[in-house]
Amino acid sequence: MSPSARQGRRDPFGVVVVAAGSGRRLGAEVPKAFVTLAGGPLLEYAVRSALAAGPVAVVVAAPPSHVDEAIEVVEPLSREHGIPVQVVPGGVERGDSVLAGMRWLPAECEVVLVHDAARALAPPVLFRMVAAAVALDRPAVVPSLPVVDTIKRVDGNLVVATLDRESLRIVQTPQGFRRDVLLAAHATHGSLATDDAGLVERLGVPVRVVDGHPAAFKITTPEDLLRAERLVADAARD
Repeated sequence: MSPSARQGRRDPFGVVVVAAGSGRRLGAEVPKAFVTLAGGPLLEYAVRSALAAGPVAVVVAAPPSHVDEAIEVVEPLSREHGIPVQVVPGGVERGDSVLAGMRWLPAECEVVLVHDAARALAPPVLFRMVAAAVALDRPAVVPSLPVVDTIKRVDGNLVVATLDRESLRIVQTPQGFRRDVLLAAHATHGSLATDDAGLVERLGVPVRVVDGHPAAFKITTPEDLLRAERLVADAARD
């Protein structure tokens, strides 16, 4: 395929939203995806952005205890966008949740994006950019931002090295993959999954980076939630 043909190509893609994490560091009594942000759960924001990007389908891997609640969140969004959204019980490990989601995605989804519900404000343009990059015959793509702080390696309370931040990146989601590559990565190294791209790296498959987005930060602490609330309020005023 010629470069110009590849640039015009948009493979059908599906999105797996991983939403089975706890809300302990947020001090929440519910799983993180169900923590309220400006009147709605984080899961609602994450799924709405994914749907706005135009996938074939979205599947949410929810905590088994909150499958019904997740269905209540996503069914109106599915009807609004005319795109199917399925909820499946997530597994004990992240890799189990990703595999459960991929099993449901239609076979036509040759490109799979994996997104964390905790990055609830990642905009639709980021989903589209990652999916388009994978369609350019790239087996794995991650959005990233430059590291602005100085990073040091320490041993106990002693600094042993200062890392070159020019070669460091903060990696976000959604991360995008050719479906067969992601399945192979999870089949081989899935028990080690904290980052899907890391599993692909273990296969020796190259992982490309594209520009990330400041709004795609991970909501982990109460301070992160306050930051997200400010962003939502600012967007509502615009």
